[in-house]
Order: sequence, then C-alpha cells, then structure tokens
Amino acid sequence: MNVEEVNVNVDEVIGKVGSILGEHDRKKGVLIHTFQKIQEEHGYLPEDILRQLSKKLSLPLAEVYSVASFYKQFHFSPRGRKVVRVCMGTACHVRGAKKVLDAIEGEFGIKDGETTPDLAMTLETVGCVGCCGLAPVATINEDVVGDIGKKKLNDMIKSIKED
Repeated sequence: MNVEEVNVNVDEVIGKVGSILGEHDRKKGVLIHTFQKIQEEHGYLPEDILRQLSKKLSLPLAEVYSVASFYKQFHFSPRGRKVVRVCMGTACHVRGAKKVLDAIEGEFGIKDGETTPDLAMTLETVGCVGCCGLAPVATINEDVVGDIGKKKLNDMIKSIKED
C-alpha cells in the first residue's frame, strides 16, 4: 500500500465518522481504524506513513504517536512472520518459563521484544496466556504449546525455524 492509498482510506473513514464528532475529535477518532488498516498492510506502522497521516489530518505527529503507542497492538518496527510469546505468569514462572525464554533467546540471538534480522520471528513475553494448567506455556502465532519440557522446547524451536 502506498501513501496515496492510505490517504484515500483516511478520507473514506473521515467521511463515515462525519458530523457525529467535532473536527478535532473526528480526526483523532479515525486514527485507530487507520492504524489497523496500515498495520494490516505493512505489519507495523512505518514512520513515513504516520508522517503523511499527521499532515493529512492536521494533527501533530506527537499526537499521532501518542495514540498509537498507547495501544500494545500497534508496532513501530517490522514484526516477524512468527510471533512467539512466552508466558511469564506465576504458574509458568514457577514451572520453568525463564528457561524456555532463555533457550529461545540463545537459539535465535534476540531478546524479549526483538525480531530476528531475517524477520522470521518476533519474541515477546506476556503476563498470562490463560492455560495455567499446561505451564510452562508459549504461543507461536495463535498456536498454544503447553507443558514445555526439553523435547517440546526442541520441537518448538525447530517449528519456529521452518518457514
């Protein structure tokens, strides 16, 4: 998606919001939906497109970034094709989540919050996946991997490397 296409989408969204909101609120109200569309296309929110959006909406760039950075779902750098989230909740922590995290970090040479240079994987920690009975737990994109021991960890690393 190029910048011109983003501008067209912004115009459409602004038109839909219409007269319900005042001018400034309408501009701010369109941001989240527009961020979602941009991130859907690019996988993150590129700076050059956010600058164009800021100009198009006549909103300070700082305000655009303020809204985007408030929500954990928006990212400012490219993400990996596979997003691996290691649960660090109490049950997972007690049952060895730190060892899982350390092994993945060591294998891929990245830390929590980073993406491999080839964009194969982004590694994150989360507070709870909601599968405490399967601790320690991680997810690969939307797939849950529970009761991670040495064999499952090795299988998980192997599956992350597969593209």
